[in-house]
Amino acid sequence: MAVFVWDKQKQPLMPCCEKRARLLLERGRAVVHKRYPFTIRLKDRVGGETQPLRLGLDPGSKTTGLALMRESEGEQRHVLCLFDLVHRGFQIKKALEQRRGFRRRRRSANLRYRAPRFDNRTRKAGWQPPSLQHRVDTVMAWVDRLSRLTPITAISQELVRFDTQQLDNPEISGVEYQQGTLLGYEVREYLLEKWGRECAYCGTADTPLEIEHVVPRSRGGSNRVSNLTLSCHNCNQAKNALPLADFFARDKGLKKRLKANGLSADTRLERVQRELKRPLRDASAVNATRWALFNALKATGLPVTVASGGRTKFNRNLLDIPKTHALDAACVGAFETLHDWTVPTLTIKATGRGSYQRTRLTKHGFPRGVLMRQKQVHGFQTGDMVRAVVPAGKKTGTHTGRVAVRKTGSFNIQTEHGAVQGISHKHCTVIQRGDGYGYHVTPTIHQPIKGGAGHAVA
Repeated sequence: MAVFVWDKQKQPLMPCCEKRARLLLERGRAVVHKRYPFTIRLKDRVGGETQPLRLGLDPGSKTTGLALMRESEGEQRHVLCLFDLVHRGFQIKKALEQRRGFRRRRRSANLRYRAPRFDNRTRKAGWQPPSLQHRVDTVMAWVDRLSRLTPITAISQELVRFDTQQLDNPEISGVEYQQGTLLGYEVREYLLEKWGRECAYCGTADTPLEIEHVVPRSRGGSNRVSNLTLSCHNCNQAKNALPLADFFARDKGLKKRLKANGLSADTRLERVQRELKRPLRDASAVNATRWALFNALKATGLPVTVASGGRTKFNRNLLDIPKTHALDAACVGAFETLHDWTVPTLTIKATGRGSYQRTRLTKHGFPRGVLMRQKQVHGFQTGDMVRAVVPAGKKTGTHTGRVAVRKTGSFNIQTEHGAVQGISHKHCTVIQRGDGYGYHVTPTIHQPIKGGAGHAVA
C-alpha cells in the first residue's frame, strides 16, 4: 500500500512506496503525520511534480469501495491504495427508533391531551433519512480527506440503479409494473393460495392459520409480502423470534408434527427458504442515495465520470480480478489494463464519536447502569488507536487496536484477533486519536495463476 506524502507546507505530493517512506523517516527527512491512512510530512521540500490520480467509487448499502489509482498513457491504471468504507446506517436507524420510543412514552405520560403537530414539520428539498444521509456524508468525508492527502485530478463513480420489481419478478413487463404483486388479492388470501392453505412449517391443514414473519421483525425482517407466511398457532408460538434454521433444528414439537404428517424437516426447511425472496432493502438504499452522492461529488469541482455496474463487471471479468468492493471501485469506467491491484485493503469502519446518553438501558427501556461523566481517563478516550506493550503476566506481548476506557484505568483493546481485556493504562501509548472510525488492514489478494489475453498485470 502506498504512503501519502505532504511537503513542508502541508501540500499533497505523489504517494510513495513503503520502502522509500521508511528511508525518509530513518534519515530524518520526514516525520509521521498520521497513522491511518499512513501519511508522512517532508521537512526539506516544498512543491513537486504530480501525475494524474483518479479516485474510483463503488457505492454500496453497507460497504462502499474506494480505489486511488495513477493513470498513465494508453488508458492504463496503477492501483496505489484500496479502501473498504463500512457504513453504520443500521445502528443509526436503531438509535432513532429507540429515541422515538422514549419520546412517545414521555408524551403519553405527561402530555396526554396535547394536539398532534406532526403536520407542522417541513423538510427541505432533497431530504434523506439520517441512515441514508450518513452514507453520503461518510463517503464525502473520505473523498475530502483523500483530496487533502493526495493531488486527485478526477473521480469515477459507479452510478447503478436497481429495478426492485424486476428483482422480485424477472418476467414483469408493460402494464404489470402498475398493477403490483397483490392485484386482485387480499394479503391473507394471497398467502393462503401461495402456501396451499396449510402451515408452512409443519404442513398441518384444516386448522386456523396465522400470518407469521419468517424473518422476525426483531431481527430486521420487514412487512413485505415476501417475508410473510402462514403457520398454525403452535408453530407461530414456538418459533417466536428464532431464526428459521434454529427453529427447525431445536423445536421438538415441530418434529413431532412433521412426523405425524409424514414430512421431512430438511425438505420442509428447504421449501420455506426457496419461497423466500431476496430482501430489497439494500437495493433501495443505493437507489435513494446515488444521485445525492453524484451531486455532492460534482460540487467538489473535480471532473466526475459515471459508469454502469455492467461495465464494472465486464472489466472485472475481462481482467480476471476477484470481486471485492475496493476492486470494483478500481474497475469503474473505461480503461484497458489495471496494474498492481494486489495491494492490501484498508477497511475503514464508521463507529461514531460516542453518545450523549450516559444511561444504559435494558431491552425493555429500564435503566441498568450509568456511564462516566467524563470521557477521558488518564489521557485516553474510547476510540483512540493505542499500542500496549505488556511486559509480564497472562497478556504479555504487544497489542495494537482501538481502546475502550474504564474509570479504573484498566482498558479493553479491540485488536485484529479479538478483544484483549484488562490492560493497564500504564502500558498504553496513543498512536492516533479517535476520529470516529476503526481501521483494519486486510491481507493482500493474490493474483490467480491463469494465462490468456487481457490478463491483469500485477
